[in-house]
Amino acid sequence: MAREMKDSGVEWIGEIPKGWNVLRNKNCFICSKEVIGQDSLNTQLLSLTTHGVKKKNVNETAGKVPESYDTYQVVHKNDIIMCLFDLDCSAVFSGISFHEGMISPAYKILKCKKDIVPNYIDYWFKYVFDGRKFKHYAKNLRYTLNYDEFALLPIIVPLVSEQTKIADFLDKICHEIDSILFKTRASIEEYKKLKQAIITQAITKGVRGKREMKDSGSLWFGQIPSDWDMRKVKYIFKIQKDIAGEEGHTVLSITQKGIKPKDLSKNEGQLAENYSNYQLVHIDDFAMNHMDLLTGWVDISKYEGVTSPDYRVFQLINKDSCYGKYYLYLMQMCYTNRIFYGLGQGVSGLGRWRLQADKFLNFTIMMPDYEEQKEIADYLDNKVNELDRLIQKKEQYLTEIENYKKSLIYEYVTGKKEVPL
Repeated sequence: MAREMKDSGVEWIGEIPKGWNVLRNKNCFICSKEVIGQDSLNTQLLSLTTHGVKKKNVNETAGKVPESYDTYQVVHKNDIIMCLFDLDCSAVFSGISFHEGMISPAYKILKCKKDIVPNYIDYWFKYVFDGRKFKHYAKNLRYTLNYDEFALLPIIVPLVSEQTKIADFLDKICHEIDSILFKTRASIEEYKKLKQAIITQAITKGVRGKREMKDSGSLWFGQIPSDWDMRKVKYIFKIQKDIAGEEGHTVLSITQKGIKPKDLSKNEGQLAENYSNYQLVHIDDFAMNHMDLLTGWVDISKYEGVTSPDYRVFQLINKDSCYGKYYLYLMQMCYTNRIFYGLGQGVSGLGRWRLQADKFLNFTIMMPDYEEQKEIADYLDNKVNELDRLIQKKEQYLTEIENYKKSLIYEYVTGKKEVPL
């Protein structure tokens, strides 16, 4: 028999069971402001991640490290860690701590009041975050809520016994789902590694089976077929920089999924005041983001347009002896295998690890004859497309399972479904 429902009075929550309460966050939590002080030297550092609150090694922290952890906050077991800034784009919103430790003062530490079950609350905030439910309450540029604003927002609270029942049920189901997600992600990574290994083998060794080899003379490429040449990039490509001098061209972005036209109407990413100083890109031109060799990429353009003057546009000098798709695979391999990264310079911690023009032009790469270049590229097109289809199916399955998990959490923490007996 279906249980009786009532309107929660909150549009994004909808109906809830009749016996459940709609409270305010201030009724359920105490905001802790306990500073660690000099005990920081003997306290476990914690981090709020997409996989929960995790222990962190002080000596292995990347990026900016504080001079002292004395201003960090004390965290106790069953505390809820809240991130109340960047609510439109943050990768994480909250997590329950299963550890004693300390964490950045940027977060809020919530202690559950009597009759509030931390594990249930953890799932409640997962639902709130997945739908970005608090985003429209935050009105400043960084979509930040102060604690007083957060304290007035609604929360659904069943009886303690039902909170516990829901949390225990979701723990069991989500553990099973997380196991499936873990295995699926692992298999995707294995396919990606296989794809890269196939590309590397074909680009550096060819696809004609066992043959006589020689030392390439390159630290990066090792043995290559004995009838292949090694040439500097400057003898295969020329850098081309033509400034558009006018507006009206299609603006092209260099993404890790290739060169894409940019929809300026969406106001996403970095926007320029005008694009007349952007450089022209023609169909079949190579264009690369060499400014950040960790997140940058290279592709052959399928479009006429313009791209940032900071990027590098280059063209084959002789298309009769050089097959573009082979060299695209080679260039992309140099990104994925961190070869270009090894040639770069700058400040990598700040995303400024760049491949200077002279290093690029004087880099020595393989040059099989034209027919073999085409043979390798055609072989890789078939292999890569096959693997990409398998990866896409796995990623689609991953999305379906993740959405199923989100829907389960929503249905049970809002009482749309009742925990089975």
